[in-house]
Amino acid sequence: MALILPSIPSLSTFSSLQVKLAASQVKGDQHVPADIPRHQLTTLIRSIINKQDEHGPFYIVDLGVLVSLMEKWNHCLPNVQPFFAVKCNHEPAFIAALATLGASFDCASKAEIEAVFAHGVSPMRIVYANPCKGEYHLRYAAGVGVDLATFDSMDEVDKIKRCHPKCSLLLRIAVPNDKSSWRSFGTKFGALREEVAPLLKHAHKLGLRVVGISFHVGSKASESQVYRRAIAAARAAFDVADELKMPKMHVLDIGGGFKANQLFDEIAETINVAIKDYFSGHQSDSDLTVMAEPGRFFAETAFTMVANVMGKRVRGEKREYWISDGIYGSFNLPAYDKSSMQISPLQILSPHQNQVTYSSTVFGPTCDSLDTVVADCKLPELKLNDYLVFHNMGAYTTAAGTNFNGFCISAIPTYLAFTSANN
Repeated sequence: MALILPSIPSLSTFSSLQVKLAASQVKGDQHVPADIPRHQLTTLIRSIINKQDEHGPFYIVDLGVLVSLMEKWNHCLPNVQPFFAVKCNHEPAFIAALATLGASFDCASKAEIEAVFAHGVSPMRIVYANPCKGEYHLRYAAGVGVDLATFDSMDEVDKIKRCHPKCSLLLRIAVPNDKSSWRSFGTKFGALREEVAPLLKHAHKLGLRVVGISFHVGSKASESQVYRRAIAAARAAFDVADELKMPKMHVLDIGGGFKANQLFDEIAETINVAIKDYFSGHQSDSDLTVMAEPGRFFAETAFTMVANVMGKRVRGEKREYWISDGIYGSFNLPAYDKSSMQISPLQILSPHQNQVTYSSTVFGPTCDSLDTVVADCKLPELKLNDYLVFHNMGAYTTAAGTNFNGFCISAIPTYLAFTSANN
């Protein structure tokens, strides 16, 4: 019996009001119910600062940006169901908004599954996409009806047979030539071409249902053809299953690696053409389900982070600042990957001063000398309790933060906004 995954809903089914309501019910009074023009986000930031009891970092998640991104996804990849990678950003209001927009979810642990369930999401809208799962987590998934998971090794097949024998499986394959991605996953995940047949045979022998193939090209793909090569490899794995006379596979999971940039349009076109080229005319095409695991695409540009200047040192023409968050918190990844992060000064105490810029270094608040957020950037003269605004801060920031030195990442509040580029 074929596994039936949820169909892709029309975005017109959901109103902006529903998205705002779903998110604001999670955040309580930390929400902004009225729409605001996107260029007035700074005004909103100032209003939040004015209401703070004490100076501290905070986030704003822009639900208007999220809605626009879902519209773009549905336009460019209309036949690909997005399963948002919860590991990228687990902010509850953001998860609630995604669920309202019809997204499904890629979870890697019991805690992530529970986080999605908290918003009433059906287990049919979850893929357990960690190729190596703890037995306790796997038994939990079995108990709550999360019945789709990935694997890439013999031992994982045996484990699934013991802990979740009714689970439908996706064989995760290694991606050929994925070195163009910022971070390749091939050294840790994915069956090699010569391992595909033995793994399929083993799963089939144990009575487990392999319903499809999955892959992941790596974080932040920098060229589109890596997806075509991966889809071709997936097609070859489908053929192996046919040659073994296994039940027809009908799910293709194209993973993640997407960014909300100009390259996305080219990647989407490459994916659409490749699926048509490699799967057109296949016997299982009538019910072929294509899914993906985007994380950064939806989360990165929807979040803005604001941190106050809590310390300052002047050394000649250089300026050094300490802010209230650092590399052990929100900046754990952007500290080493500055391709997306953008910084804007917000001068609270002297907004009209001369805008001469100085070579500046921004440190985080901990006692570790490595805690440098950004070095040698150009900033105007800032004073204590001015602020820095960091844009594109939604991907692998709070989700990967720690509480090192007693600075608690989980205590940073998130406020809701709904902006529009058209007003």
